[in-house]
Amino acid sequence: MGCGGDDGTPLKDSAQVVYKNARVITVNKDSTVAQAVAVRDRKIVAVGTSDQMDGYIGKDTKVVDLGGKTLIPGFYDAHSHFSMTGANLKYEADLNSPPIGKINSIDEIVELLKKKQAELGKEAWLTGFGYDDTLLAEKRHPTRADLDRVSTTQPIYVTHISGHMSVANTAALKLGGVTAATPNPEGGVIGKDDKGEPTGYLAETAANLVAKFKPALTADQTLQGIAAAGSMYASRGVTTANDGATFAGGIAALEKAAQNGTMPIRIVAWPMGLALLDAAKAVPLTSGKVKVGGIKDFHDGSIQGYTGYLSHPYHTPYENDAEYRGYPRSSREALTTRVIAAQKAGVQMFIHANGDGAIDDVMHAYKMAQEAHPRTDSRHVVIHSQMAREDQLDAMKTLGVIPSFFELHTYYWGDRHRDIFLGPDRGTRISPTRSALNRGIPFTLHADTPVVPMDPVLMLWSAVNRVSTSGAVIGAEQRITPMEALRGLTINGAHQGFEEKERGSIEVGKFADLVVLSDNPMTVDPMKIRDIQVLETIVEGKSVFKSGS
Repeated sequence: MGCGGDDGTPLKDSAQVVYKNARVITVNKDSTVAQAVAVRDRKIVAVGTSDQMDGYIGKDTKVVDLGGKTLIPGFYDAHSHFSMTGANLKYEADLNSPPIGKINSIDEIVELLKKKQAELGKEAWLTGFGYDDTLLAEKRHPTRADLDRVSTTQPIYVTHISGHMSVANTAALKLGGVTAATPNPEGGVIGKDDKGEPTGYLAETAANLVAKFKPALTADQTLQGIAAAGSMYASRGVTTANDGATFAGGIAALEKAAQNGTMPIRIVAWPMGLALLDAAKAVPLTSGKVKVGGIKDFHDGSIQGYTGYLSHPYHTPYENDAEYRGYPRSSREALTTRVIAAQKAGVQMFIHANGDGAIDDVMHAYKMAQEAHPRTDSRHVVIHSQMAREDQLDAMKTLGVIPSFFELHTYYWGDRHRDIFLGPDRGTRISPTRSALNRGIPFTLHADTPVVPMDPVLMLWSAVNRVSTSGAVIGAEQRITPMEALRGLTINGAHQGFEEKERGSIEVGKFADLVVLSDNPMTVDPMKIRDIQVLETIVEGKSVFKSGS
């Protein structure tokens, strides 16, 4: 814990801001708790007691007395879809069921789309995001017949909460050329009825048949979405966010928003594939708030959508197929080829894999890539790692692979994973954070927003308690402590992004990415952690959100 110079003496120049009388959870290697922080030129220049900060207070220093409130490092979003979140907030009908939204039936989806039609007219595409078939009264996906009740001539396209399957009406299917004769694409499924006619359901890669015709947002709409997402993320204490599966045009829009001041936080973008990475790196980035990271890939889908790829069959058979295990989006060989190419190019990979069958393939690809082109610190990532087995965690430890856990599965889907998709043994072991910790693996936690709302405080609460929406505990043996969870949301995220020397903890020399909380998650009743409020968010010394202002 430093207080300026190596000998503990104050630095020559006074601080621009000093935060005093706080409970400063530094998240440094010793988990030190301090009282005060001094900031100058966007960076932390001192951490210590309130009295020690007096040497940094000059006539122009702003002194903020936090009155015993808690100061933590800014939350570092390990994986979400920032730009997509903004588009959803501004332009998609919200089809979520409780506890996120209000939709309880397909009839309610239809009525909401009719309201959207009245707003947009009868020519525009009608789109929505977030329906969950397992929470609808009908316990099924909508069909094109359901959506045709709104219109048979106006394209309608709604997406499952997982983002891995969608439903199109007759008009949208026609645009995509989807008919009874259309075969399933590799890594995807076109839903068909007993007569072979398309039902409107499109899973994984099949969704692209229609989605590619969905009109792109205008430049102004894109910027409005980025501003909406930035405001929301900042209000949740996120100081660095991720934009997974992005592209050069999206990165250019993020940079423009950063330059015009409408994006308050930092963004790390992950393009899809090496070719898109090259295009992304050609975008001039001068704001200092947008960075191009590694590349994103997908190898399976969603367990709650029956498209996650398991090593053993689903607990409740899918369409009465007792051997059904889901499926990969591409072959193991094709995945390995892509990973080896990235490894050779010195590029970090972030591969989506929920099921343990998918994780087997991903770990095989990472191993083959390391053998072909050895690197000492690749930090490749398995996004979600939901069904990671003990032997797979061993392999991650050996190869230096980072599991990024979508731990909120235990809250939002824990009951259904246990009872429907995976059964009590596998279902209560999802997101095995304690097993990763026992191996010393620096895992991260994420929300995959917009799949579920960005809420790092809820993520912290969930990792500590592992309680589902029904109040059931989902795998008590995988619970972790508040400090361990906070590391997964801060310093480990920075480590995953190769930024641990610049961000992720409150230490001298790092950027002043800080969050003021209403209470201390280390000492409050663990079940009350979710009630803690984000009072202020500070990015590189600048306040970008303040509660009540």
